[in-house]
Amino acid sequence: MIVRLRKLKDRGELSTRQLAAKTGYSTRSWERYLSGRSLPPREAVEAMARTGGDDPARLLVLHEIAAERWAEGRAATAGPPPDAPAAPEHEPTTRRPYGRSLRVAVTVGAVALVLSVSAVLVLAVELAEARAAAEAARAGTVAAATDATASDPAPLLPALYTCRPERTGDRWYAGHSRTRDAVVAYGATGPEVIEAQCLLRRAGVSPGDVDGIFGPLTRRAVKRFQDREGLVVDGIIGQRTWQALRGAAPR
Repeated sequence: MIVRLRKLKDRGELSTRQLAAKTGYSTRSWERYLSGRSLPPREAVEAMARTGGDDPARLLVLHEIAAERWAEGRAATAGPPPDAPAAPEHEPTTRRPYGRSLRVAVTVGAVALVLSVSAVLVLAVELAEARAAAEAARAGTVAAATDATASDPAPLLPALYTCRPERTGDRWYAGHSRTRDAVVAYGATGPEVIEAQCLLRRAGVSPGDVDGIFGPLTRRAVKRFQDREGLVVDGIIGQRTWQALRGAAPR
């Protein structure tokens, strides 16, 4: 569910401050929700769906599943996290007449649920692999994630990373990757993306959140930087763009 919320945010090219203005939930609340530190309430999920133009019903199904897993994982320790219900809340459904229309609705709902869960699992595996690579590369610049367990989905959620640019000779490094020629494009994840996002920020071109995901905001920032530096504007970070990023003066 968190991955889907982040995709809605990126698709709308919204900052957390803009989300707060559109949904009525504070910037800090959205930072907790999108980083996986807190389970968003149903109302926040509905507001996000309306803002991003998505179907609230599909997001609420994922929210219910996430709430159940969250409650099971926290019951033996400190109880539910902030902003999360103590137990999964099941909204009362309107009684519908039995018949063909009910069977069709149940069938459609089951198919949508299976497709949504399958997509979430695939994205979760990809994000877990990217996060593990980033943790190994940055050598302690970000606090280690909590131990992964079958009942705790937190390690599969995207995180925000810290940028600590340092100059070595005539080049700048942010502590996540020392590559000079890796090709990084839209849809990529991992430490090279984190490094590029940090260097874009240092150069005065904001890529949005530093989350290790090469989304639309990062691609737009790369194009703006390439245009400013007189490079080929294709939104892809190659050898020449890396060279410009590592040598660019801060803005």
